[in-house]
Amino acid sequence: MLRVAVVGSGPSGVYTAQALLNQSLVPDVRVHVLDRLPTPYGLVRYGVAPDHEKIKSLQNSLRAVLEDERVTFVGHVQIGGADGVPPARLAELYHAVVYCVGAAADRPLAVPGEDLPGSWSATRFVSWYSAHPDIAPDGFALEARSAVVIGVGNVAVDVARILARGADELRATDVPRAALGALAGSRVREVHIAGRRGPSQARFTTKELRELGALPGARVVVDPAELAMDPAYAAQDGLPLPAVVRRNLEVLRGWSALGEPTVADAARRIRLRFFLRPVELLERGGRVAGVRFARTAPDGAGGVQDTGAYEDVEAQLVLRAVGYRGVELPGLPFDPVRGTVPHAAGRVLRDGVPSPGEYVAGWIKRGPTGVIGSNRSCAKETVHSLIEDAPLLARRPAAEDPLAVLRAWGLRPVEWDGWLSIERAEAALGRSLGRGPVKIPDWQGLLAAARGEEG
Repeated sequence: MLRVAVVGSGPSGVYTAQALLNQSLVPDVRVHVLDRLPTPYGLVRYGVAPDHEKIKSLQNSLRAVLEDERVTFVGHVQIGGADGVPPARLAELYHAVVYCVGAAADRPLAVPGEDLPGSWSATRFVSWYSAHPDIAPDGFALEARSAVVIGVGNVAVDVARILARGADELRATDVPRAALGALAGSRVREVHIAGRRGPSQARFTTKELRELGALPGARVVVDPAELAMDPAYAAQDGLPLPAVVRRNLEVLRGWSALGEPTVADAARRIRLRFFLRPVELLERGGRVAGVRFARTAPDGAGGVQDTGAYEDVEAQLVLRAVGYRGVELPGLPFDPVRGTVPHAAGRVLRDGVPSPGEYVAGWIKRGPTGVIGSNRSCAKETVHSLIEDAPLLARRPAAEDPLAVLRAWGLRPVEWDGWLSIERAEAALGRSLGRGPVKIPDWQGLLAAARGEEG
């Protein structure tokens, strides 16, 4: 029997487990999927917007893997860090360990004023409305009148949409109580989404973009002059543009033709801005009061250059959505430039040499690129390497009962039955509020629910 630990229960971790189950060269495989949280699914639970039910339904396919009799979910187990199990000790329990820990940090703007109160990462905002237990349930009061979201990818569009969406429309989702209450009391009336390059270089998908225009009580505003600055936009009929870029430009062209909305047109405005590079967050009364942007323009080589002009945009809330970054896991090698673990086809490299029994998959392997489905091929490559190594791995010592050892070390793992107890508690919480299931947003509540205790 080959015993494998997969660290991380998000898509990359579950797809790794699935690839291990589906291969036929080593028929007798047992997989423990470990997670720091007592809940599975990673970013599908804590990173997908609550109004994206179709994407959230991916949990059903992940669930099927985790319910396989050859797989054991082991939640509430920290690997690495001051309070966690060191990778070297974890390696004593399994023939192989695959690290699928994602990219937990957000990239900073690296501009003055970034740390002012009212300036946050979009990652933190997403975690808040997704009920991640590391974020205080009352973390956002939303007293701002104007918000700026820096970045033009799908995460930026997600947070802007949640800010502009009415709380009544989110009541049918699993948004936690505190977040729903804060959104209901939100004073935000203007949301700016700003990127330093042009619309043809934006990273959002057309589906996400169109959703902004479908929000009741909100209007999207696009400046025709900013669109016209983009060479691809100006000459799109004669250029072989990717289909998603052409569709995006068509959507933006339609919005730009609508002009400036009146007060009667919409309660909230979403302004899509281009060719603006943030250079400073402005302060008033000890809090963020706006963003100073440098106006950029195409440089003729596919990039942008500053024009020497500046524009200040009022904002009492600033959310940066400029990408994720991997975090070093103590005990594993780490490339601080790329934010990844050095590897060869998924095999962890220590001083350039493959480390027996250690593997990576997902964002910690390749960086924060691709969509959820990209993790399938990434996981398959790593599992192919692992199975190639299986004859040697099987000779390594492994514990007969790794969970018993973890408990002997003082850990209190939450297994699948504990997760099912959390699901039941969230369903009961929702019923008490006249809603569907509502997420429990704090560690104490999750662990109590996992033990079957009354909330």
